[in-house]
Amino acid sequence: MFKDFKAFISKGNALGMAIGIVIGAAFTSIVNSLVNDIIMPPLGLLIGNVDFKNLFISLNGTHYDTLKAAQAAGAPTINYGLFINNVISFLIVAFSVFLIIKVVTKYIPLEPKKPATKECPYCLSSIPEKASKCPQCTSDLAQDEEAGLSV
Repeated sequence: MFKDFKAFISKGNALGMAIGIVIGAAFTSIVNSLVNDIIMPPLGLLIGNVDFKNLFISLNGTHYDTLKAAQAAGAPTINYGLFINNVISFLIVAFSVFLIIKVVTKYIPLEPKKPATKECPYCLSSIPEKASKCPQCTSDLAQDEEAGLSV
């Protein structure tokens, strides 16, 4: 079992996945801080001194000044302010991943380019575009091109 585990860990995919998870966890904490500490305070100020963390609905009908007070009282709440924070965090992460994938695929194509091919006029097999002889039927294509035959 140890040998199988060692083989699994030594593969590049497992190591890459582990690195991705660690970086993703660190990136999530940065995005959460960006949303909670940078984006939401000015947005709340623009709306009228609203703290999104304290936007909630108490389901037991009692009014609480803060979400923390409602939770301390054991009141069931719908925390739509925290939901808004999480939606904004998700959108930032999704947009960041989109940008990363866009940049990576620009420099590293996901699909390899297919080699340019042409069709042999005799056997109709697909052959490399620069071929002068068909590997399937052994027809000499260079003479046909010189004679003006379309290949």
